[in-house]
Amino acid sequence: MGYRKLGRESSHRKAMLRNQVTQLLKYGRIKTSVAKAKEVRKLAEKMITLGKRGDLHAKRQAFAFITERDVVVRLFDEIAPNYEDRNGGYTRIIKMGPRQGDASEMAIIELV
Repeated sequence: MGYRKLGRESSHRKAMLRNQVTQLLKYGRIKTSVAKAKEVRKLAEKMITLGKRGDLHAKRQAFAFITERDVVVRLFDEIAPNYEDRNGGYTRIIKMGPRQGDASEMAIIELV
């Protein structure tokens, strides 16, 4: 299997991951579970790669995935140019230890 199901139906999982990628690109870092962070990393790095390409088709693909218009503009104008000389590895996952309520392993995912 190529991805984690995260205990959700496909539509819920896709919506949640789209939202988390949008928030990561908007704020630069988010706090989530380790499993979700690993899935968000895959999608966020694909979005940054689209931003580096910078053509019209890449922009339309980003608009189809990211939920906020201003985040897409920021991706193409501010975030992607910072990674021009970098071939992947745009995010960092820092483990934080278990969550108080259910002992789920927590992590911070941030842009490098």
